[in-house]
Amino acid sequence: MPTAGHRTGKQRARGGLIAAYAFVSSLVVASALLAFGFGSGPLDAAEPVGETMPPRQTGSLKLPPRPPPAFRDLGTAETAEMIEVTQGGLRLPQISPSGWMPWIANSRRFDPSGPPARVGLLMINVGASEPLMRRAIAELPGEVSLAFLPDTPDLQHWLRRAHEHGHEAYLMLPVEDPSGPAERGLRPIDTSASTAENLRRLRLAMARGEGYVGFVVRSPGPVPQSEATARALVKEIADRGLAVVEVNPTPDTTVLHRLTVELGAGYARSTNILDYKLAGGGVAESLDRLVAWIGESEPGRPARHAFGVMQPDNATIDAVVAWHERQAAPTTVSLVPIIGHFECRDACMARLGAQPAHFRP
Repeated sequence: MPTAGHRTGKQRARGGLIAAYAFVSSLVVASALLAFGFGSGPLDAAEPVGETMPPRQTGSLKLPPRPPPAFRDLGTAETAEMIEVTQGGLRLPQISPSGWMPWIANSRRFDPSGPPARVGLLMINVGASEPLMRRAIAELPGEVSLAFLPDTPDLQHWLRRAHEHGHEAYLMLPVEDPSGPAERGLRPIDTSASTAENLRRLRLAMARGEGYVGFVVRSPGPVPQSEATARALVKEIADRGLAVVEVNPTPDTTVLHRLTVELGAGYARSTNILDYKLAGGGVAESLDRLVAWIGESEPGRPARHAFGVMQPDNATIDAVVAWHERQAAPTTVSLVPIIGHFECRDACMARLGAQPAHFRP
């Protein structure tokens, strides 16, 4: 079961999460109405007047409900409008003139008719090992979201492959992190660098691929704990219509969370590290404990939701695949992509309110 600190963090964020649910549901339900709907018009022509006809024995069989397509098809022109080409030739995400924000346009849709209690899975640092990246893309359930290292060779190819297999995609924010994997071609964002230089490094990371939802940040660390450094980065991310995911096991309100609330970015946070080396039972038991906690009902309270984070590893992939196969029978918890765990508070909702195109299916 998650720690008491986790529960405190959940209670503190509940107000914002309720707003997030209302927002996400408005997007998903509109899509679901089209995905699940049937034609309402008559199948047969009107009977001739004055004639008695035997009852018809033929008709149209109802098809079983089908989930909405994993990703929106906005068309080539509209997708191109979400890209700014700079004078230096960088292709950067942007909010399109018609109102689409990349963090919504590139998110995976999910069936809203499932259990309201939701669990998510995010695999971070994908791309350090190509064999593990191939396995993660091909074998993990499509609902599992993947966060790629921006210096992954041929990143755009792998982002496209991830989408083809149903995975919502993110980029890891390249920050100074002695415990993280070394970047192979991008200089990390650094608290000792100037704001202009850090923005340049952020934009270089942004330009490495297209079709992602936003950036994942591991914290605590020097950059996410420094408001002087993080403010310009979060503003750039928010102004370009991207979102922030924070992996932070501490229960306290963070600098990144406060900045996303102020600057109007979508935000999600996890305190659940499924492959934490000191946890007993490994990924499988950590995931079972998380799902059991989410599935507990509390009368008069919103359904729980949380997502777990893990690194690319053969044993981890095996554990998640086996867990998903055990979920074939109906359960009390829905597995949804990370978009189903975002909060969008006042400034974020105001930004979305000015973009009615987001509410199209």
